Amino acid sequence: MKILFELFVTFMKIGGFTFGGGYAMLPMIQKEVVNNKKWATDGEVLDYFAISQVTPGVIAVNTATFIGYRLAGVMGGVFATIGVIFPSIIIIAIIAAFLNNFATLPVVIHAFNGIRACVCVLILTAVYNMAKKSIVDIATAILFIVVTLVTIMKVVSPFVLVILSGIFGVIIQLIKTRKKVG
Repeated sequence: MKILFELFVTFMKIGGFTFGGGYAMLPMIQKEVVNNKKWATDGEVLDYFAISQVTPGVIAVNTATFIGYRLAGVMGGVFATIGVIFPSIIIIAIIAAFLNNFATLPVVIHAFNGIRACVCVLILTAVYNMAKKSIVDIATAILFIVVTLVTIMKVVSPFVLVILSGIFGVIIQLIKTRKKVG
């Protein structure tokens, strides 16, 4: 029961004090889960992030669910998920009740502009930290550059890119394995 409470409180803190959506939560999830709680390694959290991106739903919610499930089964997944979404539900309800009255005020518009800039930095920080651990050789560096360019050009669906990247990773590993054997 203690772990369920810890999961709820930890993910409630992440959900309540991280603004900017799922990607902005990733650095805080990594800090809490890897550094503070020692519930997972950096590599495991990167795997959770990767799996969370290819499953339907919000990346932070999916990641919380995976971590909770790993630590305490189905109930752990439920408690972690409820913890991470609980603050958002409360905040959204409050904002929805009052936003129409204040949305056109210059101070609110400027505050949202400032928040957006901050969120961009949080997302870039998450990308930088993930890239440091994910780009491990020339093949992954090339894949990173190609996927970045294709994504910017909006030529292919992100879903297709994730599938193709996974296939590329398997092929590269097979080639490496054959070189070691041969």
